[in-house]
Amino acid sequence: MAKNKEQTFEASLGKLEEIVTQLEEGELSLEESLKLFEDGVKLSRECQERLNQAERRIEVLLKDKNGNPTLQPIEKDELIEDKPKVKKRIVFSDDDDDDFTTF
Repeated sequence: MAKNKEQTFEASLGKLEEIVTQLEEGELSLEESLKLFEDGVKLSRECQERLNQAERRIEVLLKDKNGNPTLQPIEKDELIEDKPKVKKRIVFSDDDDDDFTTF
């Protein structure tokens, strides 16, 4: 799935809902299901990051000396969050000698 930076949060969420519906129907092959699942995880992470950015923008609202809310400008770099350093993989071996699953 190519990442489209122009895609809105709502469009990403709509696509994620479509993926969930397709997976719940259970009419796809295993490979198709895995591909859709991977796409769904990517979309879910993108949506979560957008929500996190929105939350950080809201937190920038501060009170001035008079107790009135004011906006403080923030730099784009401040919105970038480190990506998770741990990735989980599931590996299925086709070799008869190495019949294992890694989580």
